Amino acid sequence: MMDLSAPVRLAIEVPHPNSDLKTEQMGLDLFRRVPGSMLMVAGAHRDAADKAADVAHRKDSIFHVMAAHFADRGLPQVQLHGFSDATLPARDLVLSTGIGQPGEVAEHTALRLERAGLAICLAWREKCGRLGATRNAQGRAAAAFDSPYLHVEASRSVREDTERRKAVIDAITAALSRR
Repeated sequence: MMDLSAPVRLAIEVPHPNSDLKTEQMGLDLFRRVPGSMLMVAGAHRDAADKAADVAHRKDSIFHVMAAHFADRGLPQVQLHGFSDATLPARDLVLSTGIGQPGEVAEHTALRLERAGLAICLAWREKCGRLGATRNAQGRAAAAFDSPYLHVEASRSVREDTERRKAVIDAITAALSRR
């Protein structure tokens, strides 16, 4: 989906719809808030075809080809994921830039999320279990092109709570408006 009301300014990626529950809703909410955004939602459950459909870790999908194309052009990307509350019990969110350096959008998103009272693990400053996105194919492509990339992992309780989900989208939107 593409919003043509403004010049293209953001690629929103949802690689695990119906697996990372409500990330598709978060992606749609962000898409509706950012004029000139594009929304890419993977077409299959991540476990389909013996996990061959997990586009976040594959380079041989149209999802990845498009994300790499965006990175080559310097288009900021936000990729939305979810994790079980038991995976990182003390945290609501994990923000990462994969193997890339954190930029203005990542830093400002983190600051706004902290102000909203959410407990965040910042993967560029600390270990966040296996949620740092260092093996994410799209994040690696963005880093190769030195293109802005923000990997957002939301806990199940954040994704299930309308107000907390909104706080996440508000923070990302506000950070992007600074660009």
